[in-house]
Amino acid sequence: MSDAVIAHLVDQRDVILARLDALLRIPSVSTDPSFAPAMDAARAMLLARLTEAGLDEVQLLDGGIGQPAVYAAWTGAPGKPTLIIYGHYDVQPADPVELWHSPPFEPTIRDGRIYARGASDVKDSTTIAIETVAAFLKVTGKLPINVKIFLEGEEESGSPGLRGIVERFRDKLSADAMLSADGGRTSTTVPTVGIGHRGITGLELTVRTADSDGHSGRYGGAARNALREIMALLTTLHDDQGRIQVANFGADAAPISNAARAAAAAVPFDEAQFFGDFGGTRWGDPAYTVREATTLRPTIEFNGLWGGYTGAGAKTVLPAEAHAKITMRLSPGMSPANAQAALRAHLCAHLPKGVTLEIAEEFGGTPSNSLHEEHRLVRTALAVLEAASGQPAFPSRAGGSIPITAIFKEMLGLDAMTFGLAMPDEGAHAPNEFFRLSSFDEGLRTWPMLFSALGEMSAEEFNRS
Repeated sequence: MSDAVIAHLVDQRDVILARLDALLRIPSVSTDPSFAPAMDAARAMLLARLTEAGLDEVQLLDGGIGQPAVYAAWTGAPGKPTLIIYGHYDVQPADPVELWHSPPFEPTIRDGRIYARGASDVKDSTTIAIETVAAFLKVTGKLPINVKIFLEGEEESGSPGLRGIVERFRDKLSADAMLSADGGRTSTTVPTVGIGHRGITGLELTVRTADSDGHSGRYGGAARNALREIMALLTTLHDDQGRIQVANFGADAAPISNAARAAAAAVPFDEAQFFGDFGGTRWGDPAYTVREATTLRPTIEFNGLWGGYTGAGAKTVLPAEAHAKITMRLSPGMSPANAQAALRAHLCAHLPKGVTLEIAEEFGGTPSNSLHEEHRLVRTALAVLEAASGQPAFPSRAGGSIPITAIFKEMLGLDAMTFGLAMPDEGAHAPNEFFRLSSFDEGLRTWPMLFSALGEMSAEEFNRS
């Protein structure tokens, strides 16, 4: 069944690329309210395409807060597995725009790559998933499995409204498992499927040292400087080698098993290339390999630090307040609430006299998620990738976070596997983000192959995993 669908997708490649181009041109930045019209435009485009493709129940699912999800379904395969096909239509801000070699919302093809914000994360893979569904309906009039498409609009801003959507539309979201187009490969040399991610939580803090900014000539050397105090406070979170120094942070984490360490080591990994891809250098607890540190261990990272005067020229000011944004990646077993509490307690305990601290919770966060590598979905996907590539494929954990995977597991009992096509060196969240056209072409083959392979088993057989 998949051969005819693949042939159709290949024949329609330029048409699909044009649809992708139009979607990439929409600056659907969910975290900034000023982009609300673009978010509306992205939703309208997706609703129109899903309707045109012939899916049922095409609609928005609104949880009451945050951004609504785009939903559609096709359930005409009785007795076959039902999968939620997940993607997201929102993107990260393009800042700093001046570092882009071409405008971030004007997709540009150079050297076999599509450069645009959202190209790698994750409009390309989401488009491939949608077009696979559309191609089956166009060519065969049916799908080998039942699908429910769920396209989130706030993955890049912490999914604040996702739980509300699940509560309101629990019946629509019943399924056997979730297949995510988000969550890409962990290697540029071998095919992988995603069987887990770290959790995430975060906060924003403000340090104050005075009622107002002061003249640095009048007060400098005699009064506290908020920028200096916040930097001193933040440096207490790690030692010189990167070990986290926060009491009770990760106390609830599951012990790292020998099997988990062996699985992390099994995926081919070039450490020099890993750091070379973005010009970085090694830092962190030396007791763990880079793969272990980025997939199995928790983190506390600074995402933004500001205060005082940052405009052109000089302003001799003693800042009265300074600010920082912090995110924490959570290893398996860690509670977002416990991680928040440990960090808050540490910050308060290390605050000098005469300095005040205000902590605003940026988002509550989600825990880590895991899928056993013997799950039927994983085994099927690995077999498809090996058949398509002619080389071994690997189950792999990723260091990022996809909140929906943990939330759907908690609230709906659904296991999730990621089958994205993005590569780890494509600059997601950074200037000059890109997606390989070779991955695009691969997706036009492997997504139909996976659908067909899953359709060879009954729902009962699938759920015996």
